[in-house]
Amino acid sequence: MPPRPPTQRTAPPGALPLGADRARTTLNRLQLLVTRRLDGLLQGDYLGLLPGPGSEPGESREYRPGDDVRRMDWPVTARTTQPHVRQTIADRELETWLAVDLSASLDFGTARSLKRDLVVAAAAAVAHLTVRGGNRIGAVVGTHGELRRMPARPGRKEAQALLKVLATTEPRPGRADLGELIDALNRPPRRRGQAVVISDFLADPASWRRPLRKLAVRHDVLAIEVLDPRELELPNVGVLMVADPESGAVHEVQTADPKVRADYARGAAAQRAAIAGAIRSVGAAHLRLRTDSDWLLDIVRFVASARHARTRGTTR
Repeated sequence: MPPRPPTQRTAPPGALPLGADRARTTLNRLQLLVTRRLDGLLQGDYLGLLPGPGSEPGESREYRPGDDVRRMDWPVTARTTQPHVRQTIADRELETWLAVDLSASLDFGTARSLKRDLVVAAAAAVAHLTVRGGNRIGAVVGTHGELRRMPARPGRKEAQALLKVLATTEPRPGRADLGELIDALNRPPRRRGQAVVISDFLADPASWRRPLRKLAVRHDVLAIEVLDPRELELPNVGVLMVADPESGAVHEVQTADPKVRADYARGAAAQRAAIAGAIRSVGAAHLRLRTDSDWLLDIVRFVASARHARTRGTTR
């Protein structure tokens, strides 16, 4: 488990408070920050899933070599004696679902914010990028022993209400079942859309890889992994008291020992490699956000890179 002083829970400047009385003001400020920076650096309303050719019938035009013969418009062809194909209207309504893991392990942070704050910020960015033009956004929120579902609705007001639920959900000891949380997006079956899973993914990949693969068969899946730099390496600060935020167990770690620090870094690297490999193996996109970096800039780079890959006809 990542090291954390047992009494640490005070949020750094700019972090999201959990109190319902301050959540509205904080979320409005966060929305303004996201709007200003993302609108200035990105164009377009879609985070990942691009509208396809659509299924609604449109106008007819003359057949050209290379057109799909399954779209032949036979009535027009018969009337004009020239082969025509029926064009389709692209579906412009995107439905996005969030699977948000709010396990106790997210109440940890040694840099600019707690991981829990980063989860809410990432959800706010996704909502901003997908809620326009009548698009709908919903969420399934998981804590230890509890799943809460919020139906997909259009509009910024509904998106803000969803974010308020995330920001005000009280932490509960223990870990949410990430596999069950992801599988909740598979039931009931929905039209093709976008699914975003936000978690630190510290659970065994074997417990969530299969539900994530099933989700990726039908939807465009983005896995947002949040982490803190202290989960990757230990500082040399002598004896460090560390606490498991899920069980409450407290341990002493001698960080002055270079072997301890090296073993920790090696184990952490292997753990993150296993997480990345599991996400990549199911065909999902992977975005890693850190509490010590500019998360908005990381999102901008990811979206710009994904769109560039799509316009070139490649995959991420």
